[in-house]
Amino acid sequence: MDLKEHIRAIPDFPKPGILFYDISTLLAHPHAWRMTVERLAEAVRPHRPDLLMGIESRGFLVAAPLAYALGSGFAMVRKQGKLPGNTVRFTYDLEYGTDTIEVQEDAVAPGQRVVIVDDLIATGGTMAAAIDLVARRGGEVVGAACIIELNFLNGRSRIPVPLASMVSYDS
Repeated sequence: MDLKEHIRAIPDFPKPGILFYDISTLLAHPHAWRMTVERLAEAVRPHRPDLLMGIESRGFLVAAPLAYALGSGFAMVRKQGKLPGNTVRFTYDLEYGTDTIEVQEDAVAPGQRVVIVDDLIATGGTMAAAIDLVARRGGEVVGAACIIELNFLNGRSRIPVPLASMVSYDS
């Protein structure tokens, strides 16, 4: 099955000049969604993760069922101020400014094998920041995974662990 057939491209979203790859049509198609999770599980299983960390917000949609399929735990990487309880923050540079992500203080145990998951990797900045944050908490980041990779933005070059993507776009 060609998963690209189930991903909708929306021009000029969220602003003019951006081509947005929308996975809502993939999620709505039961067979395509099941195939996506099964293919991701096949790619991630060799890393033997204890925990999958999903990046806000569409990364949650991918990581949670994948964690269930693998028998792994699931935790969230969120933007600052969105998680209850004690959190640990990491601020990282963007092209123009900074952004901050955080995890709950007890989300990652030292030595846990972690795979970072998102729906899409573009420049790789947020995923690289999540990897750094988990490593600072003592987790062993053993891999990363996403549904869509935008090759032309070269985000893979910023990811210091094996990265599995299900589909890629060259422009």
